[in-house]
Amino acid sequence: MSLRLLLVRHGLSSFNKERRIQGRDDLSNLTDEGHEQARSLGRTLKEVSIDAVYSSPLKRAASTTASLLEGRGGESPATTFDQGLLEVDLEPWSGQSIEELIERHPDDYSLWKRQPLELELQRRDGSTYKPLVELQAQAHQFIEDLIQRHPVESDATVLVVAHNAILRCLMLALLGEPERGFRRLRVDNTSLSIFNLRPGIGGEGPQVQIECLNNTTHLQPLPPKGEGARLILVRHGETDWNKAGRFQGQIDIPLNDNGRGQAAAARDFLSNVTINRAWSSTMSRPTETAEIILQAHPNAPLSQTEGLVEIGHGLWEGKLESEIRDGWSELLDTWKQRPETVQMPEGETIQDVWARSVKSWGDIATSLKSEETALVVAHDAVNKTILCDLLGLTPADIWAVKQGNGGVTVVDIPSDSGQPAVVTCLNLTSHFGSVIDRTAAGAL
Repeated sequence: MSLRLLLVRHGLSSFNKERRIQGRDDLSNLTDEGHEQARSLGRTLKEVSIDAVYSSPLKRAASTTASLLEGRGGESPATTFDQGLLEVDLEPWSGQSIEELIERHPDDYSLWKRQPLELELQRRDGSTYKPLVELQAQAHQFIEDLIQRHPVESDATVLVVAHNAILRCLMLALLGEPERGFRRLRVDNTSLSIFNLRPGIGGEGPQVQIECLNNTTHLQPLPPKGEGARLILVRHGETDWNKAGRFQGQIDIPLNDNGRGQAAAARDFLSNVTINRAWSSTMSRPTETAEIILQAHPNAPLSQTEGLVEIGHGLWEGKLESEIRDGWSELLDTWKQRPETVQMPEGETIQDVWARSVKSWGDIATSLKSEETALVVAHDAVNKTILCDLLGLTPADIWAVKQGNGGVTVVDIPSDSGQPAVVTCLNLTSHFGSVIDRTAAGAL
């Protein structure tokens, strides 16, 4: 039982094209390109059943919703226009170009880019307010109201079409407001992000899982690279033990035929993307995945590092979940509910994996030149710890990040060293034929 949220940003608007501040004012319109972007996303969502549709009432979002549903075809629920999806209120800045804003208000614009929660603006009536603080409260209220209408036990799929800042705030509200989270995320025009909400444990709030972030594969393979270095993080392809749900950990299980096919699909997906260097875990399943992807990039050298090796499950390795439950039932439940508290029997803790994986990732990132793109291929738990760190989450949150076999994630390093790395997109699996991750959900 779960509630699936499909979060979509509006298509390219006239103000996007002109690099003007839009905010909450309804001054811009969806461009012809924006309409086609929305229809293209709608076509990719044709296979997905949608139970409810919510949209911001602003024209650029409402038009995106209409064109998306047109492209999807078939029957769709009536759209509910919700004030809780309005964009951030930047009233004093609305209509100004980015260049004008930088020239007229350089300090405020810098604060918005570096510490957005601290930005304070003055409305035309003279009152002062903090735009992002207000937007965060709005996002929390929308999520609360949405779950009242569509409980997490409902197995419903809800489409939400809105704007850049409010979508980021919705995501952060779902994730518990990680530190500096607003600047860790990227939300492109007509990008699709999928969040799965399941009933919480013992009366707690819903368990949240990011299935994917900022998927724009209906437009191009990957979002455009920024000025800094880029890392492409991939989970290895499927193994027989993944398929069976057997805990493999540090046992060196090779890819199966489906896993090699997944690696080949990732290779084709990334064939026109620049890759200058590559790293993998020393184990065979990520190494072979990397080697297959690099068939399209023969000049990129591949290095291996022990820091990216999968979590050591100790005595659980080689066992099915049912076999583990026979001997460690309470510990298995704790692993699923409070992973940060578990010491694997004769194995590692998630903190052990976090320390070595995040260090290895950092070493790789700092070795790159700004123009370079690196491929990194590792494992489920390793990738989850890296991504939790990048998103400002903790070891308690590893189940909040989904990593499908052969899934592709992109991280961009900002040119401003004072800014956090940006998770540009996460767990893209569209190269397997669906925007929904249908890869094996087996054990680590």
